[in-house]
This record gives sequence, structure tokens and C-alpha cells, in this order.
Amino acid sequence: MDSAHFETAPPGTAGTGAPPDADRPITAKILIAGGFGVGKTTMVGAISEIRPLRTEELLTDRSVGVDDTAGVDRKTSTTVAMDFGRITLEDNLILYLFGTPGQQRFWFMWDELAHGAIGAVVLADVRRLADCFPAVDYFEDRGTPFVVAVNCFDGAARKDPRDVRIALDLEETVPLVMCDVRHRESAKGVLITMIEHVLGDATVRTGVI
Repeated sequence: MDSAHFETAPPGTAGTGAPPDADRPITAKILIAGGFGVGKTTMVGAISEIRPLRTEELLTDRSVGVDDTAGVDRKTSTTVAMDFGRITLEDNLILYLFGTPGQQRFWFMWDELAHGAIGAVVLADVRRLADCFPAVDYFEDRGTPFVVAVNCFDGAARKDPRDVRIALDLEETVPLVMCDVRHRESAKGVLITMIEHVLGDATVRTGVI
């Protein structure tokens, strides 16, 4: 496990010589990214074991011509800062989930939200695949491990994952999964895939087996 990304020491003990606590949970920060209306807020809300923090505002006529609502015309609100939730896996791994805003006018916040993150989930909608290009490019440029999760919306055409991979020009090493983020187990499976990918990437980079 890459100790540069996973945090085990309690606040204020780093560098003090205090012995590590084997029973202390490991914590990690995860980003949930993707385009406008792709399901980031829904995913955080479906999986969080605490009441999620949401920073949503109603869409108004001022967003006309600014936010592209094609394909998500029934969406009435938008995240203007972030979503936040938490989930515990395997009793000793706590994931803090940060959902990023999807609209271009809020991308300036991504650097702050990405600070300290071990990896990311990029949600994709087959009706608007191009909307996840900026998130894919962002994490590739930063060298942040990520997975692509295709959110299967009701009424949307089902695509072969191989075709989606080609359309997004993804490396074979980047996991791509199909999911329905409205359902907790499906969203949880996405996170488990991402953690396994992060650990595998750390093993390759450090040579640790």
C-alpha cells in the first residue's frame, strides 16, 4: 500500500515518534468527477454512510446558454462547489468522497478538491460521452489513477464497453465498468474497482509485491 497516499497517523502525531496504531482505520480521499448531470451527486448520496453534504442550487434562466442541458433537460439543480460523503470498506478503510462540480465555469475548483486524493472515479453518460473528456484529460495529466464508470441511465442505449473505451481513447490499463449509481451496491462496486486499481498502480510504481 502506497503510504504517500493513504493516511494512518492521527492528526498531530506525524514526526513525533509515536508508535503506529495497527487498529487505526486507514483513510483515503476519492474524487467523483464527470460532466454536468452525469450522476455525481446521486452516487455520493447513494453510498454515503453519513448524511451527505451537498452544495446544490436551482438552475435559473441565467444558466441558459451557459450550461448545456441537452440530454438532461429534466435536471433542475446543479452542484456549485462539491458533494461530500463517507463510506467504510472492510471495517478499516474509510473513503472520503468529494464530488466535483461538472460545469466548465466551476472547473477552477478542481485543483483544490484534487489535493491529496489517491484516485478518482470519472462518471460517463453514453448520451454525452464528450462531457467526461475534460475529467479524463485532467487526471491523465496529473498522473492520478482513475476508473471510468458508465452510468446506465433509464432509456439510454446500452453500449459495448469496448466501444466506449475506443470512443474515450482510454488506455487498456484504465478500468472501465458499467454501473447504476442510484443503487448502493453498484456504486460500492465502482469504488472497490478504483481502490484495487490504485493499489495495483502503486505496486507497479514502487515495485512492491
